[in-house]
Formats: sequence, structure tokens, C-alpha cells
Amino acid sequence: MKNWLSAFRLRTLPLALASIGMGAFLAAASGSFDSEIFAFCALTTVLLQILSNLANDYGDSIHGADSDERKGPSRAVQSGAISKSSMRNAIIVFVVLSLTSGLGLLEVAFGWGSDNFLIFLLIGFLAILAAITYTAGFKPYGYAGLGDFSVLIFFGFVAVMGSAFLYEQQLNMNYILPAISVGFFSVAVLNVNNIRDIESDVKAGKKSIPVRIGRAAAIRYHLFLLVGGICTSLTYVVVNFSSYKELLFILAIPLLIVNARAVKEKESAEQLDPFLKQMALSTLLFVILFGIGQLL
Repeated sequence: MKNWLSAFRLRTLPLALASIGMGAFLAAASGSFDSEIFAFCALTTVLLQILSNLANDYGDSIHGADSDERKGPSRAVQSGAISKSSMRNAIIVFVVLSLTSGLGLLEVAFGWGSDNFLIFLLIGFLAILAAITYTAGFKPYGYAGLGDFSVLIFFGFVAVMGSAFLYEQQLNMNYILPAISVGFFSVAVLNVNNIRDIESDVKAGKKSIPVRIGRAAAIRYHLFLLVGGICTSLTYVVVNFSSYKELLFILAIPLLIVNARAVKEKESAEQLDPFLKQMALSTLLFVILFGIGQLL
């Protein structure tokens, strides 16, 4: 069980919950929150995140990114703690669990057979496909440096605007700015991971953004993501301003500064690794503060 909990990478779950949490807060501010939808949405999101983590563990092991030379935390398949066949079986189990939970979510939100049900069912299949093919499969898109784009789409636009749609039954384009904020911070978590693994990724042929542009440029890219995430949220508040309480999220900025400084100054993988969790938790706190500011 300890090995499986490690493979689940529970420290990544706050980031997944932050994404759907932003959509829930925005819906609550408009008077459309539903606790049953939120419960199913949170469960589905957690299952999808664990599925992604398991598929990533399996994919990086078979493609060589998780080798004995890797300096980050050891992975379950790479270390031999979990066999490849067991990991494949676990991936299948979580695909089924994600689908089951997702179907329950769509039934609660829309009812069976509606147009919205079918559209979101397709989005759900795409989310599962994206989770699996990030590092697994014959041509994993993460090895082509497309992981950042995928995270922006699914953790930003799909998770925030999509989850808000579940409550409100309409697409609110005004939410695109908070979606970009969460998307940028989510990409920042991946960027910390990729900067940490830059040496092993080069040897494995994994062309992540830091591998493509180099460590120095990746640090500047990280700063862009953090500043961009704050600026888009500030823009949303200014455009929709009603109270200075909406600026409560700026209390999370010192944590982002700590993360930016760590990415710049921490050179070893061991030193940088804790700041993945720190960035994920900072994103969750940012969303909570943003949401409280919208509700006050």
C-alpha cells in the first residue's frame, strides 16, 4: 500500500482540486453552486489526476526518462516496487473509475442523453486520453514538449470554465482570465518538475520546454508564468470590480516569490523537488483566497 500511495503522487492532488475549485467559486459567486455537483467533480478530478500519475510513472519507465540516473524521487516501476503488469492493470482500473465517476457527474449536472451530456462525455474521453498519452504510448506528446500546452488546456480552460459550466449551464467567457491564471500556475508546477529533471530528460530524449530552451530561459519562462497568472487575475478583478475584498488573493504573492527564487537559486534536483509541492499548495491557496474574495 505504501508503494501504491507513493505512485499516486498525492502531493499533486491540491493542484487538481485548485482547478475545479476556481470553477466552483466562480459559480458560487453567481449563485449557481451545487454541493452534489462539486462532490462528483472533485472525485472525478482526483481519479483523473491519479490516473495521469500512474500512466506517467509507467510511461517514463518504459521510455527511459525514469532511469537509475534520474535525480528526482524514485518511481514505482523504475525502482521495481511495482511491476509493469501491475501498473498497467492499475491504469485500467482508474480509467474505469474515472469514467464511472464522470458519468455520475454528468447525470447529476445535465441528465442522461442531453446535448451537454454528450459534449462533456467527449471532453471526458479526451481528458483520459491526454492523461494516458502524456508519457505512455508509441508517441507520447510529453516527449515532444507539448505537456505545457496540455496542462494549460485541461487544468486551465477545461477544468475552470468547464466545471463552472456544470453549475451554470452556460459558457461564461468572462471566466477565461481566472482560467488562464490557474492554467499558468499549473504549468509552473510542471515547469519546476521539468527543470528538476532536465539532465535525465536530455538522456532519455524527452524534449520538454526546459530541455528545448535551456535552464536559464526556463527560469525566465517560469517567472513569466507566475507574473502572468497574477496579472490575469488582477485584470479580471479590475474589469468586474465591486469591492477591494476581491484583491484578497494578493496575499498568496509572497509564496509565488519564494517559488520563483527557489527555481532560480536551487540547482540540484534534491533541493528543487520540494518546490513542486510548494507551488501546488500555493496555487490552491491562491484559488481559495480568490474565491473568498469573490464571495465576500
